[in-house]
Amino acid sequence: MTPPALTAPHRRRLRALWRSAGWPCRDALELDLLAEGLLARHWDADGRETLRVTEAGLQLLAASRRSAQAALSRHEALVAVVAREMQRAGRIVWRGLSLRAPLDEPDGATRWAMAMPDVYSIRHTTVEAYLEPVVHEIKVSRADLLADLKRPDKGRAYRALAGECWYVVREGLCRDDEVPAEYGLMVARGDAMDRLEVLRPAPRRPLTPGFGLWMALARAAPEPPPDDDVQPDLADTGRAS
Repeated sequence: MTPPALTAPHRRRLRALWRSAGWPCRDALELDLLAEGLLARHWDADGRETLRVTEAGLQLLAASRRSAQAALSRHEALVAVVAREMQRAGRIVWRGLSLRAPLDEPDGATRWAMAMPDVYSIRHTTVEAYLEPVVHEIKVSRADLLADLKRPDKGRAYRALAGECWYVVREGLCRDDEVPAEYGLMVARGDAMDRLEVLRPAPRRPLTPGFGLWMALARAAPEPPPDDDVQPDLADTGRAS
């Protein structure tokens, strides 16, 4: 018989049992984990059954953790690349914002949703009409991208906060036609993912940040300028000369 493919829910259940007392649920997930030898059944002196993670299960959890850490590191590295490029384009940049976005419903009501863009930026200008707020969403995992695209409210929230929305993906992650037309698409090439190439420009819509968004930006600290863009101290210049 072909063993079942272990999915993300399997790994989550295995992790939950590792953290808990091990009381069984007796569902299909536990059956698969038991059959794979990742869990073992135990009985105490009173005949109560519990489940324990086996050595093979521990190795799987450790490997999953290392893989997740590597993906997070790649993600943060690409976020930093995009943030720096936006700064070099003369924009003010924020990373990791948590923003409330108004979603207009068909009945005319407004529903609020939380949006957490990887990179949010505006032009460095004092003219409100020229701010051109932009969202960049970074993806280095195909599974993460596909899960994102199944959440239409997330895209609606981004479009409520920015006049342009982009996906920035690592090379080979997806086809152009897999990303909806409402987004621009940029690919990060090279081992360091530090060469950005525009595959499809983002549709541009006029949008002026509302008061609530201004207050959120005011409370958050923008990204400091890159080190190579900082003017040296006069004393350092004198010593160099």
